Amino acid sequence: MEKANPDPLPVFLAGPTAAGKSAVALELAERINGEIVSVDSMQVYRGLDIGTAKPSPAEQKRVPHHLIDVASLDESFDAARFVSLAGAAVAGIRSRGRVPIFCGGTGLYFKAFLEGLGSAPPSDPKVRAELELTPLENLLTELERRDPATFQTVDRQNPRRVIRALEVIRVTGRPFSEQRADWQSGRPAVAGHFIGLARPAGELSDRIRQRVDEMFAKGLVAETEALLPRGLATNPTALQALGYRQVVEHLRGERSLAETIELVKIRTRQFAKRQLTWFRRQMKLDWIVLEGQPPAAVAEQLVKQTHPK
Repeated sequence: MEKANPDPLPVFLAGPTAAGKSAVALELAERINGEIVSVDSMQVYRGLDIGTAKPSPAEQKRVPHHLIDVASLDESFDAARFVSLAGAAVAGIRSRGRVPIFCGGTGLYFKAFLEGLGSAPPSDPKVRAELELTPLENLLTELERRDPATFQTVDRQNPRRVIRALEVIRVTGRPFSEQRADWQSGRPAVAGHFIGLARPAGELSDRIRQRVDEMFAKGLVAETEALLPRGLATNPTALQALGYRQVVEHLRGERSLAETIELVKIRTRQFAKRQLTWFRRQMKLDWIVLEGQPPAAVAEQLVKQTHPK
């Protein structure tokens, strides 16, 4: 294996779920002496394995991974903690003369690490408690009135994100979108190679369908049921994880298993579309559209792009 440069630039691989980022990151890491930093707000939780497509033990043995299984389901995890742990991980990777490869689809975590945490205030327990008791429909009405920009971009099926936006608005008296704009969009303070991985819409939809079917075949329902008494039921962040939220609703008798599987596919496609829109608007990435290429071939292309001779 060729020895890495003394202080090589990190690689940032971003893109929508099911695009194939993880497989490419593994191949790339083996070629450039790298270690992977997961940028996934749900893979940080111990136990959320099947539904987050967490790297297998064999994959984690093949290439060192960081920011996976660093939090229990009975604790919260946010962008500030991610930035702190990611910084420590990068320092360790560099001390070993290796290359940090950030890989994932959580745009907020990428943004926070690259440009800082912004100026949004910490949580206000009183305001949050009041919002949590308010029906989602009422929350969305207030958000549309007070911050139309955020209303257009927020995941309206995710009460946690709607509540956080309104909490910031009520505490500061300013639109949430203005405070997110405090970031220097597109001008990261961290140098690196910024790569976006995407797929043609039809191919991505096929991969999402296949992934969801595999998750249920591997035991997503049983995993969710086992995690509920371990903290999943009371963790507002983890409970919003795609797949788990819908399975919990199925376990409550709200819909059949077949309907649940189909709903997870729909929600995942919607989520992937929002991710793609966010990354294209918020980060300056060199995009590669994958059309059937094996991960190894993409990795070879990235080696030439990020580590030219």
